[in-house]
Amino acid sequence: MGRDKEVENMIIIAGLGNPTKEYEGTRHNVGFQVIDKIAEKYNIAVDAKKGRAYVGKGIIEGQKVLLIKPQTYMNLSGESIHELVDYFKVDPKEELLVIYDDISLDVGQIRIRKKGSAGGHNGIKHIIQQLGTQNFVRIKVGVGAKPKGWDLADYVLGRFDKDDRALVEEAQERACKAVEL
Repeated sequence: MGRDKEVENMIIIAGLGNPTKEYEGTRHNVGFQVIDKIAEKYNIAVDAKKGRAYVGKGIIEGQKVLLIKPQTYMNLSGESIHELVDYFKVDPKEELLVIYDDISLDVGQIRIRKKGSAGGHNGIKHIIQQLGTQNFVRIKVGVGAKPKGWDLADYVLGRFDKDDRALVEEAQERACKAVEL
């Protein structure tokens, strides 16, 4: 695979989630939702299929970007991201940003990290495995801790109540602003 000439010095911005309608609006799909907000704000259509992801090319604050929504399901996110990082020859440390849900943050909080472990997040664990590095920027969007006695999968695949939905939407707006920076 050759390098796509029109996308030199491009940043890949990946939002994590699960494909198909049944997962829309779930806690685990917060990354997809942030990508949708960014796409809307910057008029970038994220509807082209490249490898195992939906992608959209655009410009944010003068920077060429590729917005991606992996279609490999959360726990295999690394396959899709690794393909695109390789294809576009981006340096994960400098040119990859991953946005995803985090149960260790209260609903509506965001946290930005330049690198780090997976922190128990299987999508991030798989990305680290596939890329062979923990050195990539991530924006974590808090979805709150799972209630006592709940199964983790049931919780992250569940939807927000009305109050939490409002907090998460504010957090998504802040995540968009963080991406701009």
